Amino acid sequence: MVTATSPNPLLVVVSGPSGVGKDAVLLRMRELARPYYFIVTATTRPPRPNERDGIDYSFLTQLTFDHLIHSGGLLEWARVYNYCYGVPKAQVSTALSQGKHVLVRTDIQGVASIKKLAPEAVFVFLAPPSLEELSQRLRARAVNDPEDLKLRLEIARQEMQAAAMFDYVIVNQPGELDESVSTLDAIIRAESHRAKPRHIAL
Repeated sequence: MVTATSPNPLLVVVSGPSGVGKDAVLLRMRELARPYYFIVTATTRPPRPNERDGIDYSFLTQLTFDHLIHSGGLLEWARVYNYCYGVPKAQVSTALSQGKHVLVRTDIQGVASIKKLAPEAVFVFLAPPSLEELSQRLRARAVNDPEDLKLRLEIARQEMQAAAMFDYVIVNQPGELDESVSTLDAIIRAESHRAKPRHIAL
């Protein structure tokens, strides 16, 4: 996919509770050939069925991930549900230097770290319409163990309180994926045409 360039390239950070649809929104943007650079998150967790290395995630060994941590190669990283996730810094800085809008998907834990390094990034919170709807989505993802589901929902309640940290909130309604994508597109267009541009320095 060809990515467009901009005199005001943005780092757009998309986050939200587990199961809210972060992956689905960004995958749909790719399918619609949106002209952005999509960062591939690195993780130590094993791939789920149909996930592709280097496309959905970069699946790394713990040893390789630890090397990235110690060499300063990650914009942020966190341990979530016993696995590590991180954003490769080189991908972000290279794409921004080429004038491309960069989209990063991260968990709530990573937002604070990115805010410290890149406070001028655009932070977008993807929220479920309700915790009940989120529970149904988690069950659909085969989170059937009652204790695991209870833990994830409790964490989601806590993460929902973090929405105030973000510049924008998008409620990802069931069956309205394209509407969420259009809203995110509109945010990026508006931010890229701000009178006072956001300058990202990493």
